[in-house]
Amino acid sequence: MRRALAILAVVLAGVAGGSAALGLYTYERELSVGTVHLESDLGHEGALDLYVPLVDWGVRFGSVRLPVRLRVDVRTIDRVAAVRLGEAGRVDVDAVRDEAAEAVEGYIRRVVVAVFLVALLAAGLVAAAIRGRRWRWSAVAAGATAVACAGAIVAWLPPRGDMTSPEFYAHGPEVPRALEAVQGVAASAAALSDELDAQLVGLARLVTAPGTRVAVTGLPRVTIASDLHNNLVSLPTLESAAAGGPLLFVGDLTDTGAPIETSLTRRVVRAGKPFLFVPGNHDSDVLLSRLVREGAIVLGRSGRLLESGERGDVVVRVGPLRVAGYDDNDIRLRAENYADRYERPTEDETRAFADWLRPLIGKVDVVMVHNPDLLRISIAEMQASPPAGPIVFAVGHTHFPSAERPAPTVTVVNGGTVGGGGTGNLDDALAVGLGQLTYSADPFTPITADLVEIDPGSGSSRAERLRLDAQP
Repeated sequence: MRRALAILAVVLAGVAGGSAALGLYTYERELSVGTVHLESDLGHEGALDLYVPLVDWGVRFGSVRLPVRLRVDVRTIDRVAAVRLGEAGRVDVDAVRDEAAEAVEGYIRRVVVAVFLVALLAAGLVAAAIRGRRWRWSAVAAGATAVACAGAIVAWLPPRGDMTSPEFYAHGPEVPRALEAVQGVAASAAALSDELDAQLVGLARLVTAPGTRVAVTGLPRVTIASDLHNNLVSLPTLESAAAGGPLLFVGDLTDTGAPIETSLTRRVVRAGKPFLFVPGNHDSDVLLSRLVREGAIVLGRSGRLLESGERGDVVVRVGPLRVAGYDDNDIRLRAENYADRYERPTEDETRAFADWLRPLIGKVDVVMVHNPDLLRISIAEMQASPPAGPIVFAVGHTHFPSAERPAPTVTVVNGGTVGGGGTGNLDDALAVGLGQLTYSADPFTPITADLVEIDPGSGSSRAERLRLDAQP
């Protein structure tokens, strides 16, 4: 019995070590079309994924027999290849597959070696800890386990199944339009930022009735943005608008919530000091934990998300501001393969938000919530009985900027879509939009809500200011 238990411990250690090596090992290779990044994502139905995050296009082949998703992410794209692809008007799946084949083979060769060595090391350490006559059998078990782990990779990880019926995900049919849009916007990125600056300066110079309203010069402000949808081209514009101040990002930072999008968009955390975030229906549980590690303040109905995974205070202070956030009900989950879970908020969900908000009224200045439909019951209650002090709701989701005062002390600000709807909504021709809230502190008093929209195609822009320090 002891010998059997010893051998079982060695085998389990070897399998755990081999699995860890498979999940952690990554490989990058330069191809004629760009740079590809390969890794294996454990715990999924076996598949080969090809994904191009720049244009949010992916194709999946169910051809891997291990419970592993073999991912080939195209991190950079050669400009000549991109133009050629855009002119073709379609995606040649066979050509993409052939380009990736050699890189996949190189990755598998290396990961087999890594799995063998780590499995042997893990099993060997356990075997070495076993003394007496069982050592010989434990050592044999360690070697056999390492060989078996490597053999399983060789036999079952290479794509060998049916590859004639791929499954497209993300926005494959829109690749040519995406390339065209990215090229056009990238060429005018500096112009976008200049136009944004000009509009904000113009807003600051608006003339108000003397003696009746507070001047906004020198007052603190926060930037309100949402719905980037993985459009990295808009990041410089967002950074310019925040200007090193607080940034409230109200959901849909990514488009599918997949890990590759998370790694590419986490630089947005540096746009705000601090960067506050609540998730939308296009964000994922993986994104939240990674943003926290990057230094973001991630808020939810249960409180601020901590690096440990636990929750902290529901209301956090950003300078003089007291801010709370309500996470979206339909965020994407890694365990569900980042599937779209969006449904319009139900009566029970809007009531749950109202129940959560009531105890916070008077204790919070700004509430961040992605979907404004959740506010319906709360707004009706505040219209019937306005709060004694001001409260501002920062929302997103609709992709259209707006600022309104549904009650004397209640303001709802929607910055629109800072990503122009993202690469998945090119047909909508949405403008890049964001908002800014200027306020005075001690006590908190909102002064202005500014909205800026810029058409990335024509460069035309529109700015609007709502004064909040006067009776509606």
